[in-house]
Amino acid sequence: MNFLAHAWLARGGDDDFLYGNLIADGVKGSDLSDWPMGVACGIRHHRRVDAYVDGHPVTRQILTRSPPGGRRVMGIALDLVWDHFVARELILHDAGDRLVERTYRLLAARSAPARLAPMVPPLVEQDWLRRYADFPFTCRAIDGIGRRLTGPNRLADLVPWLEAEYPALEGEFHRLWASVRQELEVSPTPA
Repeated sequence: MNFLAHAWLARGGDDDFLYGNLIADGVKGSDLSDWPMGVACGIRHHRRVDAYVDGHPVTRQILTRSPPGGRRVMGIALDLVWDHFVARELILHDAGDRLVERTYRLLAARSAPARLAPMVPPLVEQDWLRRYADFPFTCRAIDGIGRRLTGPNRLADLVPWLEAEYPALEGEFHRLWASVRQELEVSPTPA
């Protein structure tokens, strides 16, 4: 799962909790004592979601049929593909739009960890979270991440496979998303 999916799963928490979920990929190590308690709880929640998704039967099944040369980076590609499907669902609803605006507000107002700092301004300014609903945009984002990694761009090599597998991935996403939401979604508390 990527930014949008993590935001949706954490939306029921306060801003610190949501922010921790958003920046967790940029935070190294298990010592979170330098972070405010709510942010640290969000980082831990994000990590639980990632572990759950990585170990889920849907994810394992996709890895068994994915191209052998791309298996090491398939998780990165799937994170963005899952955000594509989340974006397609959420941009149709007011709650999704409000969440995107809340996410952008938090990311613009607070500094991100060094690993994420360069990507946050374009993410907000170019409205990536809504644009993930467009699969070609998502594929370009996958390719862009691959260009920032060392070595050959194995993520770009996965794009044709992802395009060919799109219908199957969509069905798998719905099974995975239902399971993740049931296990790890922090629902908003009634006002």
